[in-house]
Amino acid sequence: MGGYKAGIIGCGGRGKAHAEGYRATPDVEIVACADPCAEAREKFSGEFGIGRSYADYSQMLGREDLDFVSICTWTRFHKEMVLAAAKSGIKAIHCEKPMAHTWGESKDLYQACVDRGVIITFCHQRRFRANYARAKELLDGGEIGQLIRVEGACPNLFDWGTHFFDMFFFYNNEVAADWVIGQIDVAEDLEWFGVQVETSGVAWIRWQNGVEGLLTTGQTAQESARNRLIGSEGIIEIGPREEPLLRIMKLGATDWEEPVFGEIAPNGDTVLSVLDLVDSVKTGREPMLSG
Repeated sequence: MGGYKAGIIGCGGRGKAHAEGYRATPDVEIVACADPCAEAREKFSGEFGIGRSYADYSQMLGREDLDFVSICTWTRFHKEMVLAAAKSGIKAIHCEKPMAHTWGESKDLYQACVDRGVIITFCHQRRFRANYARAKELLDGGEIGQLIRVEGACPNLFDWGTHFFDMFFFYNNEVAADWVIGQIDVAEDLEWFGVQVETSGVAWIRWQNGVEGLLTTGQTAQESARNRLIGSEGIIEIGPREEPLLRIMKLGATDWEEPVFGEIAPNGDTVLSVLDLVDSVKTGREPMLSG
């Protein structure tokens, strides 16, 4: 094993996905994990060969000499965990999304990392998913001309929407937004990971380069495509879980084409997000999912 040591907070499904990423590189050893559920800790430690586990994540941060910490818990715990991890002397944090419950908490946890020179990334792993990445390649290759508009559809702004807002910026090369308007309807009491979410929502964005974006959620969502990229010379659609997962129609064509892309392995995109963070620490470059 290499010289880097990792600890994981949260031994559920997302923690497992992060652990698979660290296990995929010889540069990192997972030396500890933390979860208040003893059964989850024991199962997780056994599966990944982890020598030490803790019920209290603060004890793990205090006793272990870690380089990487993955935070794989519900959003309401993110701020306190990021602040504690940043103070512990680590190099980097890979945190699950959404960042936090509020804009204020999001700014606080990010600034804590900046102040201590800690890299923080948030696991918007769709940037690494094969069909989404291939869509970006087609766009950058000029297959649909100049990007005019991006669209997305999903169940809610909080959990799903954070992915697609991130993808909008990915497609549009991280250009800053000029303005944003939005509206939600809360006709029912709905919760997602303990946070109230909208019944329906609409967000409209214009970026400084003139590209526009539309995200619809809940009952207003148009589920024929997860993402749609509209260009001056064609359209690219990234589908839901059903086929096709990617298709393109070029200007003047009479039917859709289905471009070839790589295999979508379970948790493969999360593994790649972890590997990208590890490589960024090794090389000094900015990670793709930089906070």
